[in-house]
Amino acid sequence: MKKLLFLLLICGCQSLSTNQKLVEKDGFIGVEAEDFNDQQKDEVRNWVRFDMTQSPELLPDPDGNHAETASNKAYLEVLPDTRVTHSDTLTNGINFTNEPGEMAVLSYKINFNTTGRYYVWVKAFSTGSEDNGIHVGIDNQWPESGKRMQWCEGKEQWTWASKQRTDANHCGEPFLIFLDVETKGEHIIQFSMREDGFEFDKFILTTDKDFIPEELKVDSGFGEKASPQSQQIDETKMLEALEYLKSKSFQDGIG
Repeated sequence: MKKLLFLLLICGCQSLSTNQKLVEKDGFIGVEAEDFNDQQKDEVRNWVRFDMTQSPELLPDPDGNHAETASNKAYLEVLPDTRVTHSDTLTNGINFTNEPGEMAVLSYKINFNTTGRYYVWVKAFSTGSEDNGIHVGIDNQWPESGKRMQWCEGKEQWTWASKQRTDANHCGEPFLIFLDVETKGEHIIQFSMREDGFEFDKFILTTDKDFIPEELKVDSGFGEKASPQSQQIDETKMLEALEYLKSKSFQDGIG
């Protein structure tokens, strides 16, 4: 009976795919995790949508629903979550895989106008040491620079990170997670499970190596990056408005 319920839940999750057109602009794009086009290799672990009205209680999920503080009040989690603490049994190919592209693969079709190296940021919610890893790839290729994205900081809250777990630093090193887009046009950005229980809210691709998420409005749709030019325009309009108000106040005073 439990197996049947699990299969029904997996089938229901397939309807989450979207036909929304995702387009990179000026070397930047932000995408909601739930706006994926396809999910594959989900026989053992499956990405499940959570929102304010939907919480799949049929699967083991010890840490509950975190949609209230997620972008757009929705996110994905790879379930079942059977390895919660370090003392829980690690079963390779079941609740963990260090091989990217092997389990619970999400695909996002993105039209790129700009070629180059894109640094990958992901917004995740981690509650412990065994739900804080994921892999990223492009066009069914899983380069070394997309393996073992890692979170150690920002527990119990949605946290942006772009670090790769290494032998020297298990909490991850910056600037090592990136994908190379060599041609313009449509490419498929993919994420695959490393640890079950991983909660995935949003991701960013940017050609700016020094970019940090605090520089954008992370919760405004696709989070378009504010350019220096647009900031200058806003400041100009503000000064014009202040001058107008001063002028009007002066005229009203002598009238």
